[in-house]
Amino acid sequence: MKIAFLGTGLMGAPMVRRLLAAGFPVTVWNRAPEKAQALASDGASVAIGPVQAVAGADVVFTMLSDGAAVADVIFAKGVAENLRPGAVIVDTSSIAPHLAREHAEALASRGIAHVDCPVSGGVVGAEAGTLALMAGGEAEVITRLAAVFAALGRVTHVGPSGAGQVCKLANQQIVAVTIGAVAEAMMLVQAGGADRGKFREAIRGGFAESRILELHGARMVERDFAPGGPSRLQLKDLDAVAALAQSTNLTLPLTEMVRGEFAEFVASGHGDTDHSGLLLHLEEMNAAIPAEESK
Repeated sequence: MKIAFLGTGLMGAPMVRRLLAAGFPVTVWNRAPEKAQALASDGASVAIGPVQAVAGADVVFTMLSDGAAVADVIFAKGVAENLRPGAVIVDTSSIAPHLAREHAEALASRGIAHVDCPVSGGVVGAEAGTLALMAGGEAEVITRLAAVFAALGRVTHVGPSGAGQVCKLANQQIVAVTIGAVAEAMMLVQAGGADRGKFREAIRGGFAESRILELHGARMVERDFAPGGPSRLQLKDLDAVAALAQSTNLTLPLTEMVRGEFAEFVASGHGDTDHSGLLLHLEEMNAAIPAEESK
């Protein structure tokens, strides 16, 4: 099964390495050529453009920044018209559900299957092959690609086209709200005279245990906010959650509050800071509150 992988950034590159390690031939392309070229030493073939990358491909993965980028690469840049009928596009990007459905319909008219399959687990999960893959589309297509998905992590068929993206948005809700909760707890612990690192150790294994506490809690203790998940992308997902909530007449107060904090954090120049860096924004917010107002 010949694979093309379009978008080899923070998440795409380790996913390609997992596919190569599983024995699949992979051709890669990235807008920044050096990011694709870096995978040549791992055994990937490097293409000069997306059309060249998908030539003869059975499966095309996309891992791009947003819906506009996905549409540009698949349709404007000619990927769709250069794929043979029967090929499958697996979009692991995080985009709006209605865009995923539109892409699926447009590709179906060409005889090309589409799976919207956003992932969760971050760079750590991509490197370890333990990603959670939320797949929307036809069950038969997803089953047919079981061995491919297995190289990347655990796939779950969550429903028809667009359902994968809906589940990813719900995942991002939980991630964002939990990051906010852990950050606030870290500040409370320090203000109360306890040690942040020891606090994190103490509650591991209790009801507050989570991957956010494990990974992002450690980032907060170590104050290491190099981007694994850039805050601008977290905000993009929260904006998509807000749009979906509005269209379905839902009120999501916790999500709206944390969305506002991420919007301010990104606007202050922290778009490429890891989303666990929301701690920095909350610390600055509290430092700006006069002592008499904080009592």
